[in-house]
Amino acid sequence: SAVVFPKKIATEQQSMMLVKRLLAVAVSCITYLRGLFPESAYGTRYMDDVCVKILRDDKNCPGSSQLVKWMLGCYDALQKKYLRQIVLAVYTQQEDPQTVTECYHFKFKYTHNGPLLDFGSKDKKSDSTITCADTKKASILLIRKIYVLMQNLSPLPNDVCLTMKLLYYDEVTPADYQPPGFKEAKYEGMMFKEEPMYLNVGEVPTPFHMLKLKITTEKQRMENVDKSILKQGETAEPLQVCGVSGDDPEEESQDMDADPVLDNEVGDKNHVNISEAQ
Repeated sequence: SAVVFPKKIATEQQSMMLVKRLLAVAVSCITYLRGLFPESAYGTRYMDDVCVKILRDDKNCPGSSQLVKWMLGCYDALQKKYLRQIVLAVYTQQEDPQTVTECYHFKFKYTHNGPLLDFGSKDKKSDSTITCADTKKASILLIRKIYVLMQNLSPLPNDVCLTMKLLYYDEVTPADYQPPGFKEAKYEGMMFKEEPMYLNVGEVPTPFHMLKLKITTEKQRMENVDKSILKQGETAEPLQVCGVSGDDPEEESQDMDADPVLDNEVGDKNHVNISEAQ
């Protein structure tokens, strides 16, 4: 019933298990708080003292069952150290999955000792020793930030569809690799109908992995968000918000180059291996 933090993360396998659990908690919280599936599609768990909702394979809710299958495909790619990024996108027109209204990017890094779940900070941390307490603190901070942010964003439209794209570290991923539940995707960008806003939510390091989460949503949805919420934990790790024009153009272009699936203009066609599920 609890998402337990190990006393120490001594092996790559322990780290992998934690990253998988954290990914499951994050995706579950996002879909729950954005109202994508009914209450029956979730079970209740505790992560330390934080009550979290976890997606389950609910026979009465084909959508949640589908997403659980996608998550298992993500785990396969993570386990093999192929997975570079998950893009979970929400769109409104069934015939036009390229035009999205909100999307979530999970980025992964693997250290020489194992993987990292990378949540997007500016300061590149040195290879200092990461303790279990650091990982736990970052994990709980991340989930709390998701909760606060999701509860303050304006609601999504009633009828929405989900798509998930996986991007790989191509130098190690076999050209024909597709995780269970996914098919090969064409190299196509994603567009926003309204002006988008980019949010760096946070990152969680373990000695073996790094996980990062970024959210892009339509700017109008942010209008009700109290600016103080975005600055929570400012001393440690502020939630950075930059408009589509980019407060720092250089930072914005780097950001987009790092997410080629989002940008039609990026000339970097090296990341050809993309999977998708809808």
